[in-house]
Amino acid sequence: MFDKKTINEIMAAARELSLDPAGLLAIAEIESGGRAFARLDGRDEPLIRFEGHYFDRRLSAEKQARARALGLSAPTAGAVVNPRTQEARWRMLARAEKIDRKAAYESVSWGIGQVMGAHWVWLGYADVEALAAQARSGIAGQVRLMARYIDKAGLAPALRAHDWAAFARGYNGPGYRASGYHTKLAVAYERYRALLPTLAATAATSQSPAGESEASMRETSPTVALPGRSPQPRRPAGFWGRMKELLARS
Repeated sequence: MFDKKTINEIMAAARELSLDPAGLLAIAEIESGGRAFARLDGRDEPLIRFEGHYFDRRLSAEKQARARALGLSAPTAGAVVNPRTQEARWRMLARAEKIDRKAAYESVSWGIGQVMGAHWVWLGYADVEALAAQARSGIAGQVRLMARYIDKAGLAPALRAHDWAAFARGYNGPGYRASGYHTKLAVAYERYRALLPTLAATAATSQSPAGESEASMRETSPTVALPGRSPQPRRPAGFWGRMKELLARS
């Protein structure tokens, strides 16, 4: 699951773009595994996935031969296996860039929405560098890239209606049922929907001082007796305590 800062930034971007925050959080989590950045050489970079079959068909015959010899391209999807770590994937991208930077960037899915660089023309960017720059600018940039794709693909109505099968078909492709993509979205959405009041209140009040650790936010609240009711059990206080309690119920 995303950390508090990432969740707040995604929520803010969703409101700015008039999109359902819980829906956008669900999509981002399923696409990224709840991770927003990879830390590389002291800087945050978006998550990437390199598609060797995209790279292969964007190269001249001479460059294609070089890329295939280096294991960076192949005519069929899945033949070039992505490394497990983001650090290794960025190294793979750097190697591909040396053959053809534009083709390499077009062959990457970028950020928490995993939007392919090859869509830059369709999405209205000046070039693939502009698309990549937005993904690399921070969480807000990644969300805007994802939202741009959702809007352009005509998926906003399905997102607003919470029609996860229709959304999955448009965003993940016709084989979405095989991976249960639509059901994963539905489960993640319900979890975030339950958390949304707490998330929104926390973002609005920001009561925790800067630098407060998660450990300090795990302190428990005192037992409270409500009128006409037995004393309530102690429960975790603070943002993360409340979030974990709600997650356990979902």
